[in-house]
This record gives sequence, structure tokens and C-alpha cells, in this order.
Amino acid sequence: MPRQNHFRHQQYGTPAPSQYELIAPTDIPWEQQQLATNTAAAVRQIRQANVSGIMLIHGTFVGTDALGLFRKLAHIWKPGGEWLQQASKQLLDAIAQDAGNYTPQYAESLEAAVNQEGGPHIPVQLFSWSGENHHLGRADGAIKLLNQLTQWQQLRPGRILCWGHSHGGNLLAILTNLLGSSHRVRQRFIKTISRFYRWSGDHAVAHDTWRAMRKLLQQESPIFPDHKFDMVTFGTPVRYGWDTGIATRLLHFVHHRCCDNRRPDQAPYPPSAGDFLQATHGDCVQQLAIAGTNWSPTVFSWRARRADRRLHRLLQKGVRSRDLLTHLEQGGRVAEDGRTLLVNYGDPSNQRVQHLGGHSIYTRLEWLVFHLNEVASRLYPPAETRAPEPTTQQVNGSHDL
Repeated sequence: MPRQNHFRHQQYGTPAPSQYELIAPTDIPWEQQQLATNTAAAVRQIRQANVSGIMLIHGTFVGTDALGLFRKLAHIWKPGGEWLQQASKQLLDAIAQDAGNYTPQYAESLEAAVNQEGGPHIPVQLFSWSGENHHLGRADGAIKLLNQLTQWQQLRPGRILCWGHSHGGNLLAILTNLLGSSHRVRQRFIKTISRFYRWSGDHAVAHDTWRAMRKLLQQESPIFPDHKFDMVTFGTPVRYGWDTGIATRLLHFVHHRCCDNRRPDQAPYPPSAGDFLQATHGDCVQQLAIAGTNWSPTVFSWRARRADRRLHRLLQKGVRSRDLLTHLEQGGRVAEDGRTLLVNYGDPSNQRVQHLGGHSIYTRLEWLVFHLNEVASRLYPPAETRAPEPTTQQVNGSHDL
């Protein structure tokens, strides 16, 4: 995808061999007491690259309101709806723990690792969104993520490193398009999603966060003039395109195990029940959750359903949902942009029901050392081996859809 991608969707086809790499790690499992020792070199590279903060974004169904019901209640009774959203997230954290979910313990361990040698503090934040499985839920999450980034008071100038699991990675893709699109395309997004935030009675924007972010997105100047974004996704289905003027450093991790009768980058389709339970060929959810698998927003909000249909025309233009079966049969795992690491994480070490078809392994604490070392070596190599990157982060040009 180009700079000023303007919300173009990724296409499903055959990736170039240069876009991906097959790897099989061997230095696992992780132990708490070995964290500092095994990540010291990676931390030095991250600090030399001037990373000033790390944001962790969870995926679908482990958020605050996966069905969109509590948000609807919050329009009627704000304290009650917000309390239910917080309680729902706390309950899911207790049940899921680190299975496909970034936990406070994970964030604390990562923060301890990147600050082990002193120097300017690198904060690590968790970001929670609804976890709804549709365009509107992810667009709403991207708006709230933008708001949290602008309110991050600890953040000093430098690089912001974002990790997104599952569709949390697609929130990041939307964010890059919001930051990199021209003013006119931003206005189209604002007009499309504003219908969702309007209260049916007085047509006033009901959401305080959206009111502030709408004003921010309408400005002509760059929103983050002192920062650059580095994006890492884990098990993210191939969906929205990336604006490479914003995500100048982009890396994808995908749990993948080769099979004999397909290309090295392809997953077999359809996976059998046994393949799903044993993650025989890797992450089944990443393979299956592509364009055409969205859920519909709650039936209790016609406004949400209408906004989602309008977002579909913006975010999935040119990719027909009825072609889902054709795209699934292609077995694609590799994103159009960035570098994809097809990682053989091996056999699940935990109960089969807990690894969620190979999709939950990325957020396990036992893989933190491996992921941190790979991110540092791929995104922040020594200066003498690093390729030059674009000097302009956020562009406000005139090319539109």
C-alpha cells in the first residue's frame, strides 16, 4: 500500500517471496528470572532507536463490549453503561488471562524489560476497545486509540511502538490511514462515522471523545509532529491496507506450519476440526477472519448498523464479501505491506481449548523474550545496516479516492 493509502483494502493474491520469512524459534520457554539477561541486547537497540513509548492493543472478543450492548446502554444511562464495560473487561481478563489477551502482568513485564538499564523511562500502556467484530467497532476503537495517544502525558518525542493482536492490528491499520490521508478523505471518514455518534433526538454528537477527535482530524497540520510510528501485528487477519507514510516500520507475526501440498506461505482450506484443535497448520483464526466474516452490529441500534454499512463502502471497497470462499481457498497469510514472519511456534503447550486454534499463543508471557528480540532485530538493526526511511511522517496532500 502507498503513502496516503486512503483506506484502500488489501487484495488477496500470491505474495512475493521477499515479503515473508519462515522461522522456527528454539530458545523457548521463557522464565521470569531470565527476562533481563535474554533481552539486554534488544533493549539497547530499542533505546538507540529512541523509542519513547509502547502501546499494546488486544483483539476481538476480549474487550469491553464485544456485542455493543453496553455502549447502547451508556447512551441512555452513562454511569451504568461505563461500569458494565469496565466490569466486562475485568471478567474477561480473569477468565482469558494471557490467552489471546494482553494482561497487566504482560505490560509490567515488558515495561520492566525495556527499562532495565536506566535512561529515559519508556512507558508501556494497555489500550482497551470494545472488541466488536465489524468495521464500526474497529473504527470506533481506532478513534479511541488516537485519543489515548494524544492524552499520553508521559510520552516524550521519539518513536511510538505499537503491538496489536488479532484485529487489534487492524485498528492500527485504520489509525495509519486516519493520520496519513488527505484532509478531504478524512472529512469523508468523519461524515461516515459521525452518524453513529449522533443522538437520535437532537443530532448533537453525544460522545465527548469523538467531539475532540473530530476537531483534531479536521486540522490541516500533522497530529503527531514529534513522533513516528512503528507497528507490529500478531495473528492479524489480512484486511485493511496500511499507510506506509505513517507505518514506516511494519512487522507481522503469524503462527504458521507448512503443509506438503501448498506453497510455503499458504494454509490449507478448509481446516478440519482436528487441525483447529491441534493448530496443525498454525493460526486458524488469522487464516479465516478475512473480509466477509464481520458480524452485524447489535440489532438494538439501527444507527450503528447504518454507520457500519457506510464504513463497509469506505474500508472494504473493491473486495466483495461474497468472494469469501474464493479468498479462503487461497490460504493467504502474508500482508501486502511490511515484513511477515511465518513462525512455527510448535505444538501448544497448554490445553487445546485454551490456544484457540493457534490464535492465542502470541500474547503468552513465555513468548515475550522471543518477540522482543525479533522486534528489535527487525525494526531497529544497528545504524550501519539500517535502510533509510521516509523523512515525512504525516502527509496532507490533495489526492483522494
